[in-house]
Amino acid sequence: MNLETKWLEDFVALANTRSFSASARQRHVTQPAFSRRIRALEQAVGATLVDRSTTPVDLTSQGQLFLVTARNLVEQLNESLGHLRGLAIANEALDIVAAHSLALSFFPPWISRLQQGIGELPTRLVAMNVGEAIHVLREGKCDLMLAYYDPYASMQLDSEVFPSFSIGQVTMLPVSLPNEDGKPRFPLEGSESIPYLAYTQGAFLGSSVRMLLKNDALRLRLRTVYETAMAEGLKGMVVQGLGLAWIPDFCIREELKSGRLVRAGGKEWDVPLEIRLYRCSLVHKPGVEKLWRQMQKLPRDFLQA
Repeated sequence: MNLETKWLEDFVALANTRSFSASARQRHVTQPAFSRRIRALEQAVGATLVDRSTTPVDLTSQGQLFLVTARNLVEQLNESLGHLRGLAIANEALDIVAAHSLALSFFPPWISRLQQGIGELPTRLVAMNVGEAIHVLREGKCDLMLAYYDPYASMQLDSEVFPSFSIGQVTMLPVSLPNEDGKPRFPLEGSESIPYLAYTQGAFLGSSVRMLLKNDALRLRLRTVYETAMAEGLKGMVVQGLGLAWIPDFCIREELKSGRLVRAGGKEWDVPLEIRLYRCSLVHKPGVEKLWRQMQKLPRDFLQA
């Protein structure tokens, strides 16, 4: 196989822009020349990498898989050249994507605990919904992904390609503002219709709650009055007394302790979830490899937040 580095860089540019003309301008070549180079790359690897029938263009399944390798090779080459030129940064930060609630409430204490075991760990954290985070991880645009895991309502990731560590347990609790007696203003099994603060259809946490409620939604007489993808957004609405919602327990510890919020139902209405840290095994960034080796040496209970 005879691959030219510029073809890999061309392919990465095309994956980013989804446009032959825009990529050609970015790569400072004519569009016909750029197209020929992409064709040459496809011939060299023996697979169709680009679906040219769509606008904007998209990658084929083979192209999606090869993109991770291409990015990895380009980054490794640039990193090696940087070292040779004395331009490499000694402690390069790891790029982590995480669900919003994990980024806000879970990540700070967890990373602090982890660094007690492995030392200082420079990181860059970006919060996004789980669907977007999976896409970013699949395309090799981040080093690690912090996400919820539910075996019954989980995203499907090949464990060989995307290995993970279990780093925490969380429980989704139905909560409400209390009334004057300290009891939930909106009890789950009351006789009245319940204003329900829900996760949007595409939100991962919403899938887990819907699995719990699939046989009980009518009996509970839930009346959806608000939707958002973010647990912190639902928490804010619950605190305002606008309804009932399922919130991860680590987001509401202080509110439950102070009595500002109360459980709206018994433990049979809890939704247990796992928190996992994912990587892509096709990407061999030195910082990620080092972190993974260090985490494998730590006791399991130390990794758990």
